[in-house]
Amino acid sequence: MPYRDAKAAHRSLTEVAASQGGYFTARQAEEAGYDASHLSYHLSAGNFERAGHGLYRIPTLPHSEHDDLVRLWLWSRGRDDRPRAVVSHQTALALHDLAEFIPTTIHLTVPPGFRKKPPEGCVLHKARIELGETQPFDALPVTTPLRTLRDLAGDPSLPTEQFENAVAAAVQRGLIRQSDAGRLLGTDRGQRQANGSAGGR
Repeated sequence: MPYRDAKAAHRSLTEVAASQGGYFTARQAEEAGYDASHLSYHLSAGNFERAGHGLYRIPTLPHSEHDDLVRLWLWSRGRDDRPRAVVSHQTALALHDLAEFIPTTIHLTVPPGFRKKPPEGCVLHKARIELGETQPFDALPVTTPLRTLRDLAGDPSLPTEQFENAVAAAVQRGLIRQSDAGRLLGTDRGQRQANGSAGGR
């Protein structure tokens, strides 16, 4: 594509990167007006940093508080350059401030046909997430409190007491309805116990 003037290209790419914790993809750079030679030049000059395969960063922009999540979200992008992952399970629980712990593993949900192998320290859950079951958190899509708790209702890796406390806190803060809590602690709790007795996942 024709190279736009340097100031316009820089402004366009900076806007994109600023909304993604400072990161941008090769395709986003191209759309902003940077062809391969310009991208290579700015990398060698230190204006951009390489952050992964086809992923770069503008070092003068501040890092997101959740930098590791932003990088993994961008890692999950498909051939159309759109990220496929949604932050979910224990990681989403912590972002909603409903967890009694800081998870050491990052949990993401991706579509059933997703084929990339997750990096170390990342667990992928393959499932469909319906419209209305995510909400934005900084640059990231995160499962809503209700969807998060539904996912964890059948996950024996979260102790039952912690799960029940998270449900109670969600009701108290108005994040879910009392009727939702009843279902989570009723039918879904039976599923948790059944999964636990079967040895979990």
